Amino acid sequence: MQNLLDNLKKLLQKDERLASEGEVLKNKVIELAIKLDKDLIELLLADKQMKEVFFTEVGKATIFDKDKFIKFVSNKQFLPDSYTAFKNKIGLTEDDEFVREKKEVVLSWPYKDCVLEGGQSKKDATRDEVFWNQTLAPDEISRLLDSKVFTNAKRIDEKGEHKLDGFRTDENRDIKDNLIIKGNNLLALHSLKKRFAGKIKLIYIDPPYNTGNDEFRYNDAFNHSTWLVFIKNRLEIARELLKEDGLVFVSIDDNEIHYLKVLMDEIFDRENYLNTFCWVSNLKGRQIAGKGAAKTYEYILVYAKSKDSKNIGPFEILIEKAKSLMPSSYKGFDYEVKSDQTGSFVLKNELYNTNSAFNEETRPNLVFNIHYNFKTKGVKFSDIDQDVNFEGFIKIPPKKNNDAIHRFHAWRWNKDKILRDVSNLEFAKTRDGVKIFTKIREYDATNLKDIITDITTTKGTYDIKALFDGKKYFNYPKPVELIKIFVSQTGSKDIVLDFFAGSGTTAQAVLELNKEDGGNRQFILCEQLDYVDTVTIPRVKKVIKKMGGGDFVYLELMKWNENFADEIRKAKTKEELKKLWGKMKKGAFFAYKVDVKAIDEHAKDFADLSIKNQKKFLFGCLDKNHLYVNYSEIYDEEYGVSEEDKKLNRGFYGK
Repeated sequence: MQNLLDNLKKLLQKDERLASEGEVLKNKVIELAIKLDKDLIELLLADKQMKEVFFTEVGKATIFDKDKFIKFVSNKQFLPDSYTAFKNKIGLTEDDEFVREKKEVVLSWPYKDCVLEGGQSKKDATRDEVFWNQTLAPDEISRLLDSKVFTNAKRIDEKGEHKLDGFRTDENRDIKDNLIIKGNNLLALHSLKKRFAGKIKLIYIDPPYNTGNDEFRYNDAFNHSTWLVFIKNRLEIARELLKEDGLVFVSIDDNEIHYLKVLMDEIFDRENYLNTFCWVSNLKGRQIAGKGAAKTYEYILVYAKSKDSKNIGPFEILIEKAKSLMPSSYKGFDYEVKSDQTGSFVLKNELYNTNSAFNEETRPNLVFNIHYNFKTKGVKFSDIDQDVNFEGFIKIPPKKNNDAIHRFHAWRWNKDKILRDVSNLEFAKTRDGVKIFTKIREYDATNLKDIITDITTTKGTYDIKALFDGKKYFNYPKPVELIKIFVSQTGSKDIVLDFFAGSGTTAQAVLELNKEDGGNRQFILCEQLDYVDTVTIPRVKKVIKKMGGGDFVYLELMKWNENFADEIRKAKTKEELKKLWGKMKKGAFFAYKVDVKAIDEHAKDFADLSIKNQKKFLFGCLDKNHLYVNYSEIYDEEYGVSEEDKKLNRGFYGK
């Protein structure tokens, strides 16, 4: 297929002023561009591809980007990143003007958007990795972020896969289905924008931490600045998807926490920063050689989209969870679910403060006798040294302090709060006298603290093993209970997005929370790697079966150049790559700097490259704007979009 450079050459040759003996007169083209020559502009506007690349729509006006056009015409026909004599021989070197731009868009990288050979899981494993890193400067981006065509759609429930007859929508034509999308997450996010911009309540992501530690399943050790660009691209479009009262939670560790904080200050505005949660993920500590003290915790950064809606609500604790929080020393008592005139509850703490530092000296207003009437439920008070008894009331002194200096522990509540909230206290007769406990209601709330304990990394592994007959299919998944803490910040009908879906923990958290509180939240997951078929989807199916019902819609971004990238990755021999080059010349979109004729003339030099460098070279030839098929080209016969997929996409994009 014709690339941009070849297309432009043929187009310019139609103007007699710009060609001589079949060759384009570059200086003449530049001269006319500087003068904003009317005929030249009309010639460019008549071509769809030129219009996309060199013109900008501003309201009803179409503006010619003269500087961009001149820069393009002046540039040499080079591929990026000169690294071999072969490239240098045929002129395939990089001019700095294409990489100096600050607003790069990272399309591919070796953790999610790229594929590693081998997927090492041990530090001493031999590394033979093929990295498909590509940064595109603004001048190289034409159709990259346009909405893409979806394909291979199906509805999946606990019984299996079914043909998708259409999306469920509400009275506002909003899509109400859970979605799992396979494909590059940056492009998937831009494809979601048409239907979901301003509609996502909560985003949780667990991106690569950029640790450089090869003991993980994927090597996420890429350049620091590239990592920041990569995260920036995705968070910028993610912000557009959030509702005005939306929240974003990002897991990270101390390799990038401080840089990520500054970046998110820029994207979401510093005043919309809410919290940095400290998640104690491994109390034993994870010792990395040469890295100092053993690591026991990670972070979760939280931002609101709007400064007017940035409060994190209380964390709702269900009764069964509240029971599990009771101190082990209380297990000798009856703490089953009980009811009173207000509703169901379980008991939590005793009312006294266990910290001996809170005593009659430091908290004199919290040290007093409580008198309680079991018949009338009445409460009275007296000073600790006051010898008084009220008829019908039982005297309950504060707990004695083991401190040699101080006599009593303070109560947790003052007198006013006890009188106001006495219905949330349980007065229990025990062998040791009357004890006072606080109650937790069925949906009573306790403030969400910024340190999270008692949920370990190991729990995440157990979550998957419990669904897959004890087998370990995924390394270091986040625990479901951790994600449920954040998902609980949504309303019963809100949408939760995770564009680093991994094993599907976020989907399980949404489904379980819906089961617990009767909600109807939606989830949208995006994932590119093939384990979406072997882990993510099977996991969500198993959770749906466990929950007793539910489903989701599976979609894929329709590949084009990505198909050739897949074949490059899978090739085992040079002969396979040689044949693939022939296929690419017939069907691939090449980067505009690729000179196919020059490459063929130096076929021997290509043959002398290692298979690894041959793969890198062929991947570099592909135009990264054409990895997937654009929705705007759905009716172009060249792409062969089926009638079924056309109907699917019209249903998704609403036109």
